[in-house]
Amino acid sequence: MKTVLICHDGDLFDQQGLSRWLASFSDLVGIVVLRERRDALKRRIRREIERSGRLRLLDILVFRLYYRIFLAPQYQAWLARALAELQSRFGDVPQVPTIYSHTPNAPEVEAFLRKLQPDLMLARCKFILKERIFTVPTIGTFVMHPGICPEYRNAHGCFWALARRDTTKVGVTLLKVDKGIDTGPVFGYFGYNYDEINESHMVIQQRCVFENLDAIAGKLHEIAGGRAQAIGVEGRESAVWGQPWMTKYVQWKLAARRR
Repeated sequence: MKTVLICHDGDLFDQQGLSRWLASFSDLVGIVVLRERRDALKRRIRREIERSGRLRLLDILVFRLYYRIFLAPQYQAWLARALAELQSRFGDVPQVPTIYSHTPNAPEVEAFLRKLQPDLMLARCKFILKERIFTVPTIGTFVMHPGICPEYRNAHGCFWALARRDTTKVGVTLLKVDKGIDTGPVFGYFGYNYDEINESHMVIQQRCVFENLDAIAGKLHEIAGGRAQAIGVEGRESAVWGQPWMTKYVQWKLAARRR
């Protein structure tokens, strides 16, 4: 099974960790590394204002500052341990053809993918892929979405499940990419016994992947072999979420301590 990984530049869990893992059970033939332009942040801010309003944007910015000062060190410590374990299990980062682009939908990325002719692609990025990109792999393009779909689509699903006290729906969804936002066929849900008091949402959502790498690899092999069945989600709630709010973070942690 020939595979391709799409990831963001600087995301070490994906670049150095998941590339090793993917190469351990498949023929990793290429990596697309995304280096976003400066205007990408401006676009996200405009979308968030449209979704939540200017006052809520301040709530979001306060949380981002809080995360950078108080929570990011915890994530970096966990990341260092995780990468060390992945290196021990899977060896060095694979040396494969790599292309750098500001978007996965660029013509040069499409040409790169068509030359490699992958069977399956794993997209770990914040972009909505164009159909001409996600249909290049013969089996399909898949994401490990940080949230349970369809209830927690788009960004930071684990955070919003915890903030809403929907604690049975904290996990990662393996789904096939289609034209919508996390609306494709679902092939699996993966979680672990998380510690919502002491772990940040970033650690939780990454550990949902890290703790289930063997199971996810097995499911991808089932999909490639035509043995996997999509999970029916008809009749379930479906919602699109945005960036974490400081007010919701405080409410989440207070509620978690009262349990």
